[in-house]
Amino acid sequence: MAGAPNDRLSKRIEELEEEWDIERFLEMNASALAFTGVVLGLLWNRKFFVIPCLVLPFLFQHALQGWCPPIPILRRRGIRTRREIDLEKYAIKALRGDFSAIRGDGNDPGTQGRKAWDAADS
Repeated sequence: MAGAPNDRLSKRIEELEEEWDIERFLEMNASALAFTGVVLGLLWNRKFFVIPCLVLPFLFQHALQGWCPPIPILRRRGIRTRREIDLEKYAIKALRGDFSAIRGDGNDPGTQGRKAWDAADS
């Protein structure tokens, strides 16, 4: 992206803000599977209740340990963590010059802090 025009950099930042991270994929898939298992268990056959009984402990494990068996599968599919997405986003913001206004130019720390916040938030 270095050397790309600012409009391309801005477009990529917008794409990154829309990108789903691995947590969101995991939560969506776990809830969809658990909900499907409950509905099928209620409407079709009680044996389908085994699906949420398998999926929900994985979600619980992820909440406690930050890892569960579906994580390697999602990683192989190219799903990134929020930190990885944010690193790319802020690197592009730096290329675009968003942080150039944050310098020790005699401003008080509160003003510099506000400038840093605004640059990161834009």
